[in-house]
This record gives sequence, structure tokens and C-alpha cells, in this order.
Amino acid sequence: MKAGMEVQEFRMQVILTEEERQPCEVWTRVMGYHRPVSSFNIGKQGEHRERRFFREAPRHSR
Repeated sequence: MKAGMEVQEFRMQVILTEEERQPCEVWTRVMGYHRPVSSFNIGKQGEHRERRFFREAPRHSR
């Protein structure tokens, strides 16, 4: 790329009607098995919604 040239990124937004939409099944790993969240009981589904995600800082080598 030549100096001074700009790269423009175009993002298209897709808008669907209610008739075009479809449900998305979410799976998660529990106790070593992959299972759909929809198969969880009400309490477990609540726990899944409350999960927090984090990134662990890399260890410093000694």
C-alpha cells in the first residue's frame, strides 16, 4: 500500500423481518459434555445467564 492511502471498511447491516428470523440454539460444555442450554432446568438456565467471562493475564516468566 502506498503511503497516505486510506483503507475504508464497509460494513453492511442486514435487517430481517420477523418471518425471516429463526431461533438460535445455544450449546455449552458442562462436566465435559456439550449440551444445549434449552435442555437445562430453570435453575441451571438462570446460572448460565449470570455467567461472567474474563481474560486471564499472561504469566510473567522468571
